[in-house]
Amino acid sequence: MKKLTILVIGVLSMSNIMAQDISDALRYSQDEIQGSARFRALSGAFGALGGDMSAVSINPAGSAIFSRSHASISLSGLNIDNDVTYFNGQSTSSDSKTDINQGGAAFVFSNNNENSPWRKFVLSVAYDKTANYDDQWSANGQNTNSIDSYFLAFAQGKRLDEISAFPGETISEAYGEIGAFFGFGNQQAFLGYESFILEPDANTDENTIYTSNIAPGTFNQNYNYTSRGYNGKVSFNASAQYDDRLYLGINLNTHFINYERFTSFNESNSNAGSLVTNVGFDNNLLTTGNGFSFQLGAILKLTNELRAGFTYNSPTWLTITEETSQYVETVRNDGSGNISTFINPNIINIFPDYRLQSPGKITGSLAYVFAEQGLLSFDYSRRNFKNTKFRPTSDAFFATQNDIIDDVFKIANTYRVGGEYKVKQFSFRGGYRFEESPYEDDTFYGDLTGYSLGLGYNFGNTRLDITYDQAERTTNNQLYSVGLTDAATLDTNNSNITLTLGFNL
Repeated sequence: MKKLTILVIGVLSMSNIMAQDISDALRYSQDEIQGSARFRALSGAFGALGGDMSAVSINPAGSAIFSRSHASISLSGLNIDNDVTYFNGQSTSSDSKTDINQGGAAFVFSNNNENSPWRKFVLSVAYDKTANYDDQWSANGQNTNSIDSYFLAFAQGKRLDEISAFPGETISEAYGEIGAFFGFGNQQAFLGYESFILEPDANTDENTIYTSNIAPGTFNQNYNYTSRGYNGKVSFNASAQYDDRLYLGINLNTHFINYERFTSFNESNSNAGSLVTNVGFDNNLLTTGNGFSFQLGAILKLTNELRAGFTYNSPTWLTITEETSQYVETVRNDGSGNISTFINPNIINIFPDYRLQSPGKITGSLAYVFAEQGLLSFDYSRRNFKNTKFRPTSDAFFATQNDIIDDVFKIANTYRVGGEYKVKQFSFRGGYRFEESPYEDDTFYGDLTGYSLGLGYNFGNTRLDITYDQAERTTNNQLYSVGLTDAATLDTNNSNITLTLGFNL
């Protein structure tokens, strides 16, 4: 096994360290509760209903609907299908995973004082997965833009002695020293220079102008993407029933992120005058984080049948840590044959923590309950993604990213509709949801549409539910944030089968 040197990079300005961008902000701001089978069967339209552990994660007043202490656990099988288009190339991919995506318990304490309007109090704890990062896909096609534009974008304007190894210095030593003193951008320029992709205008320390050893023309490119991980939250809930019509609740949420990504890029060309004919570029990223948020919620029985719900979700305040490692190799032909160059620093860069504030959300809900026969439910949510912020905002790079967020993000609305019909011990369920893109330009990151179907059986104190749900979205995924910013278009279909066992305590 290869040994990796760990390098902790710390310099005065965060802008010299790592190129976080708005795609990171959106990824870690996702808060889609995957939930129990019953919750998913109604497409999450539970804001005015309660009586389900995942509903508690949507509206904290929902736990006060329980008449008895209750617990549930859910097992979900996820399948992701991608249809990928990249210039003239098309490909498909599929990935699947099975895991426990929900679990929790609510403990009901009835008030025996008949003169008090407070009927009961409920304490509960619930875990819900809010995002799944498991995915893999490949993009293949012929492009007129080369990977050299990525390295050139970082190199231009930088001194040669700040992006190259000193005499007698190893690749690992030089990569580590450059990262520690000058940051991420200089490291990228170093990889381009040492692999012969870049050519300095003058071979002097003061040189700041670079050209490419890859001639213009067409390039056969292959980009492989693999990611693993999840975003989850644990909610500590307290709620109460006042009189016979009002339910109030609060959630204190702790969030955790674990995200791993591996990308592998390969490019070849036979362009006239091209010294470098093949490039391979691998990148690994590990992101971990934790955060906090809170929720306030209420459910009001307007009549015995009609209920209204309201929930306020605070922003989520996250602290995030990132680690990276890189590798580049090239093949060049100087007229005497092919020469391979391998630049493998064997270093893990550990970057200083940064903070991310994801936007808050408000949700309004209505539900009509047909006695013991069934129900119809509707949720509307509004979230202003312009309020996403990298922190500290005093950092020049983060300030620029926050300005970009304000320009490209918008207010996104979500609509969820669900219904349930009961026949003796059986419950038949269905739902539909529509989530607007958070981008002003929804051709970059499209709207999401989904539907769900479910079946439940009540054994008395135990309930077994199963649901199938599906959602589709089209996104354009840029290969890199600078230089080679061409995008692969993904038509993604997420389908799930969820099984939940719920029981009264």
